[in-house]
This record gives sequence, C-alpha cells and structure tokens, in this order.
Amino acid sequence: MEFILRQWRREDAADLAKYANNEKIARNLRDVFPYPYTLEDAQEFIDACLEKDSFLLFRAIEVDGRAAGSIALSREDGMYRPKAELGYWLAEEYWGRGIMTEAVRQICREGFSRWDIRRIYAEPYAHNSGSRRVLEKAGFTLEGTQRQSVFIWGEVCDSCIYALLREEASSLPA
Repeated sequence: MEFILRQWRREDAADLAKYANNEKIARNLRDVFPYPYTLEDAQEFIDACLEKDSFLLFRAIEVDGRAAGSIALSREDGMYRPKAELGYWLAEEYWGRGIMTEAVRQICREGFSRWDIRRIYAEPYAHNSGSRRVLEKAGFTLEGTQRQSVFIWGEVCDSCIYALLREEASSLPA
C-alpha cells in the first residue's frame, strides 16, 4: 500500500483526532497519549510538531491522502547523545499492510542521515506483538525484556528493548 512520510500540517488535525481516538492504539502507547483523543489534543500535538527542535523528528504517515498515523525520532542528549528513540502508531484500518515497517525503515534512514547517532531504539510493551513484529521486520534486534517495567492502564507490564545500529541500517531495503 502506498503512503508518504511528511511534515505535519495544521489541516491534519481532524484526521489525527479521528484516527488517534482509538483505545487499541492508546493502550499500546505511553500515557501521555490521551484517550479519548480530541480535536484540541490533535491541534496541540501538531503545534508541538511544527516547533523547531533539532532533537525531534516528527512525521505524519499519509495514506489515501489522509494523515493516518505518526512516527517520530527523539534524539537524546548528554551521555546518551549517540542514540534516538523511535515511537509510532497507525490507524487501525491500515494495520497488517506493511506500512509501518516501511515507515520505520524510512525514518531510521533519515535519522541516521541527519544526526551523528549510533543507534535507534524502541521500547514496545511485551504484549504488543504487532509492534514487535514491525520492528523485527524493519531490521531491529531484540536486546531484552524488562520485567514489570511499566505501569499502564492500571496494570504492571513488561516492555522490550529493540535497537537498530547505524551499520545495520545501511543494509535496509530501499
């Protein structure tokens, strides 16, 4: 399925509010991701994405002409500066079509090109098999499971650490 990664636009707010207002998505993201997800939440998120910050790389995932998801890299600072954290979500109606795997590859290539970082990592919840599969198909390596490491939706859960190193990214399919 065709998609593009692009800058967020203020006119994306209605699509963002529509697609992000999904409990299945919210349950697999950090608790800063609101649920229910309102138009005001969407506008605030887009405004934050449009601010200039050399440590953040936010992209809308456009499918069928609509902003149907989000993907971002957040570069770290200080002693952690050789790495960036990856985060993403996609509208449920587009799950299982390979979109997110390719979006992850694209943003990782952009992150390694833009910044002098050695690794990009992601921390999906252990029970989120779909996200874990995306990372594995995108070339990430499971480095370990952190037992009872997060408290989400009233439950203590395990999380996983996946990483992609700069030298591994060069072999990703174009």
